[in-house]
Amino acid sequence: MYREMITQYSQNLNRDMHVLVYGHGGLPFLAFPTQDSPCTNYEEFGMIDCLRDYLENGEIRLFVVDTIDRESWSQGDPDNGRRAWKQELYFHYIAEELMPLILEWTGGELPMTTGMSMGANHALLVLLRRPDLFAGCLSLSGVYDSDVFFGGWMNETLYMNSPERFLPNMPADHPYVDLYNQKRIILCVGQGAWEEDGVRTLKYLQSVFAEKGIHAWCDFWGYDVNHDWPWWFRQMHYFLPILLKERNGQ
Repeated sequence: MYREMITQYSQNLNRDMHVLVYGHGGLPFLAFPTQDSPCTNYEEFGMIDCLRDYLENGEIRLFVVDTIDRESWSQGDPDNGRRAWKQELYFHYIAEELMPLILEWTGGELPMTTGMSMGANHALLVLLRRPDLFAGCLSLSGVYDSDVFFGGWMNETLYMNSPERFLPNMPADHPYVDLYNQKRIILCVGQGAWEEDGVRTLKYLQSVFAEKGIHAWCDFWGYDVNHDWPWWFRQMHYFLPILLKERNGQ
């Protein structure tokens, strides 16, 4: 299986950022790790082995990025304004610095975004803010509520990084709504252990999508489905064949 580590200096973040590329072709994914994790996250927790056949057969390619969640979403800094600004800088790194690099690798094909837990939040956020850059998203077990991470604090910068805040205020005739409906948006959550906030926030987003006429598949799995890697492995194996058939026009 093809594997390569890329190091890219980010002007936005003033540091080296890393991307692990897995696979030699196929449907591309910009993949966000779980909270606080580096780009080795998928490999260390078994997701790469889980998807090995897809990767070796050239059906998918993953670009797994570093996070800076410890400085933004994870409440390590008492200055909420600085935390929100760090997330905004991370968004600009993804959109302005990383995406041109990924598009060089894909020959211009727009990637899907994907992630689990906090990675699911990132995957949805970048798609909703820049639908021109992505083909859709596959988000698993996200918690789409900035209050969970910021304790109810809000400013304009955090607002722009909180889909549960900005999406309800988007006019139904906003041009992004048409763009969203050209994408494949899949949001999945279990209803077992540690998924309570995920269920609550996805039900709310589901109502917002319906109100705006945004075609998103919000999938709620069973009460035995926990917020953990073994279930994310199963969910990836469930959704990937669907996405690959759609890509191939089947």
